[in-house]
Amino acid sequence: MSNTRPEGPDEPGAQEGADDLPPGRRVFLKKLSVTLGAACAAALVVPVGGVLLAPLRPGPPRPWRRVGALDGFVVGETTKVTFLDPAPLPWAGFAAETAAWVRRTAEGELLALGAYCTHVGCPVSWMGTAKLFMCPCHGGAFHADGKVAAGPPPRPLPRHQIRVRDGQVEVLPMPVQAALGRRFR
Repeated sequence: MSNTRPEGPDEPGAQEGADDLPPGRRVFLKKLSVTLGAACAAALVVPVGGVLLAPLRPGPPRPWRRVGALDGFVVGETTKVTFLDPAPLPWAGFAAETAAWVRRTAEGELLALGAYCTHVGCPVSWMGTAKLFMCPCHGGAFHADGKVAAGPPPRPLPRHQIRVRDGQVEVLPMPVQAALGRRFR
């Protein structure tokens, strides 16, 4: 004979039908909080995932921009050219234009340099008498080939790809971040 006592109302398992009862307020709130927590987590995962996967996505194509006839660039002279930014925004207005410095170094040779200082991105000016690019913001200076001559710029002026097609000089624009030598992706 086993020595078992019948379970009383305070003992575990006394209410065997408790799981069969309709869910109460506590169960409802528990399920609601888990559902809302999962929705909030998903709302955070989507943008964070986009940021993490963005470098794997190819950027928009960069079209070549015509900047003038080859005859318009004199050997030994540096000329500022402007063209449409590779990825202008609809509301950019005049800021959708960007620039480069084109120098014809020899009869068949062209050099295209970025128009913005690599220190903080101020536009540089060509000083023909000194044969230097000068930055007005912090006194940066660059030689005619774009190398740093003086001041705080950490890198030389970036070089744009340049070509001549059908007698027209074309420049391949670069995004502003790349022109400044920075990588944001």
